[in-house]
Amino acid sequence: QVQLVESGGGSVQVGGSLRLSCEGSGYTYSSVCMGWFRQAPGKEREKVASIDDNGRAWYAHSAKGRFTISKDNSKNTLYLQMDSLKLEDTAMYYCAAARSAFAYCYSVPFEYWGQGTQVTVSS
Repeated sequence: QVQLVESGGGSVQVGGSLRLSCEGSGYTYSSVCMGWFRQAPGKEREKVASIDDNGRAWYAHSAKGRFTISKDNSKNTLYLQMDSLKLEDTAMYYCAAARSAFAYCYSVPFEYWGQGTQVTVSS
């Protein structure tokens, strides 16, 4: 059974940083695409960043230059380092895993989801 458990969310002021973690079990991180998504109240869920089996990362325009996705295959853990946080980054952040991999996770469907961790950025 695949399980994804996020942690690291919280409240931070504009310009601050947070590091999200996602620990997985039931499968192997190294051979599939992993990603971070977020959903703000009243908005659709959006992909923030993803990383493929070769460590190649993709970022949403809103995350480029501020967020860094990484993974530790030995720990089956996915990370999202978020710096220079903005008010509009406030959302529930979800970790997700695919059952396959493709370069930069292009068009790869994400089928497994964590329960989410809340990130709140205030002024």
